[in-house]
Amino acid sequence: MKRSTKIGTAILVFFLIITIVIVGRTMIGNHFKKKFSKRPPPGIIVTEVVAKNFSQKVSTYGTAIPFRTKSYKIEKYEIVNPIEFNKKLKKGDLITKLKTRNLIAAFDGVVTKRDFSNDIKVSESSLLIQLEDTSTIYVDVNIPELYSSFIKENLNVDVKFSGNSEKIYSGVVDSTAGRIDVDTRSLAIRIKLENDNFEILPGSLLEIIVKYNERNSMSIPDTSLIMEGNKTYVYKVAEDNVTNKAEVIIGIRDSGFIEVVSGLVNGDNIVAEGLKKVRPRGKIKPIKK
Repeated sequence: MKRSTKIGTAILVFFLIITIVIVGRTMIGNHFKKKFSKRPPPGIIVTEVVAKNFSQKVSTYGTAIPFRTKSYKIEKYEIVNPIEFNKKLKKGDLITKLKTRNLIAAFDGVVTKRDFSNDIKVSESSLLIQLEDTSTIYVDVNIPELYSSFIKENLNVDVKFSGNSEKIYSGVVDSTAGRIDVDTRSLAIRIKLENDNFEILPGSLLEIIVKYNERNSMSIPDTSLIMEGNKTYVYKVAEDNVTNKAEVIIGIRDSGFIEVVSGLVNGDNIVAEGLKKVRPRGKIKPIKK
């Protein structure tokens, strides 16, 4: 074989080897790139669209007033038997026996004590006691004139009592004044609530939340909203776990939930949290909230 032919063959083999190495490395690189770049879909918290009660609210404060009260003024020297205060009595029960008469409960209630002021001389010799029926509590409050057209009798009211902050008591608007107070520019209303367990004491400061325009609407968590300009979107989750943006029209906010006026129906699944990990037409791994 001629020398030139040998050199040509060697060069050809060299470039063939180089080509095989390059092609092999490219194929191996593509294989591992494809293998490791295929990440699993992110786990995203989703929730189902359900109906919830929404309402607009106006809050104020008022003092607890017992349903009815009867006062008794007695002289201390007339008392034969000691009076048991804070004791529940039935109508007709004996409150106390006096030298000249017996004090009888005019209705079901609790006997409480009220002392005269120290500057009144008779306080040393006299005693003022009260029979209070606290099975029902009234609260008189003033509502700003701005809300007067919305406040009607029998509206539902939430009542909070600092003595039991974990509980919300239910009441209603019992009555409303017939005119606006010109000095305070407010409407006087009376709230009524049942106090069957006698948990609320007369004189307690109560937080009153009057609810109006109550309705049942579709609701979503406020963490699921996407705001873009003057439009609002959510990510709906399809049956194949693919997410798509959907425009919604929202109403009021209430306790971490948003009212949905249109754009969703009962039973739709939406992304509740983790919006930064979601992309339109992207696949996710749903985690039910």
